[in-house]
Amino acid sequence: MNIYNIKAEKVGSVNAPVQFNEEYHPDVIKRAVLAIQSHKRQRYGSDPLAGKKTTVKISKRRREYRTSYGHGISRIPRKVMWRRGRQFGWEGAYAPGTKGGRKAHPPKSEKIWDLKINIKERRKAIRSALAATLDKTLVEARSHVLPKIFPLVLNNEMEMLDKTKDVENALEILGFKEELARVHEKRIRAGKGKMRGRKTMSRKGPLLVVSGTCPLLKAAKNIEGVDVVVVDKLNAEVLAPGAFAGRLTVYTHKALERLEKEKLFM
Repeated sequence: MNIYNIKAEKVGSVNAPVQFNEEYHPDVIKRAVLAIQSHKRQRYGSDPLAGKKTTVKISKRRREYRTSYGHGISRIPRKVMWRRGRQFGWEGAYAPGTKGGRKAHPPKSEKIWDLKINIKERRKAIRSALAATLDKTLVEARSHVLPKIFPLVLNNEMEMLDKTKDVENALEILGFKEELARVHEKRIRAGKGKMRGRKTMSRKGPLLVVSGTCPLLKAAKNIEGVDVVVVDKLNAEVLAPGAFAGRLTVYTHKALERLEKEKLFM
């Protein structure tokens, strides 16, 4: 892999770490992504008394007051709407299938949504997603606009950029101008999310992988579609958004050195 500076000039080369030799396993990647997404899911449930806030007790005996015996009606729970002596106007209530009644099996807040995944399987998914970032076919299949230089490894000068404008200029020089324009276009969401503060949907753009805490983490924060992640914080969802591997990823030389030296995700 060739190393470039922020002016798109070749300054050296480096061998890809062993983590990039993993085979492409889309099923394992999807399993890891779904496990991460399940941990973010908020529990929900209905009111335990929903549909039960009314009196529906009716006697089934022959001579008791307020009885349904002898009226030729089913034994469904009913509430009294009007009364004239021992004559009653009833409406079905409380039971599932009746108007305003309870649900047979309502959602319960005590349900656990978290999905589990083995440690070795999760690491394998990350290695597989890392390898997919170097596959030109998979990256193009995600609709990314690839720069002329691919795959891309930058020298450590990129991590020192501390202004958003400088980061945007560097990405444009490296050939990401069309990709940033693609990400900037938004589309309107289908469904009721439009009424809930989620009218538009944005696309995922380039991922910048750095070696550690650096000014670039804050400088690139406001660039739409661009994410910056420290190499030891990588996960399957960042590398394969929506469980589709092959995100356009830019690595710094220092990040690859740390990946190899510390044997991350092995």
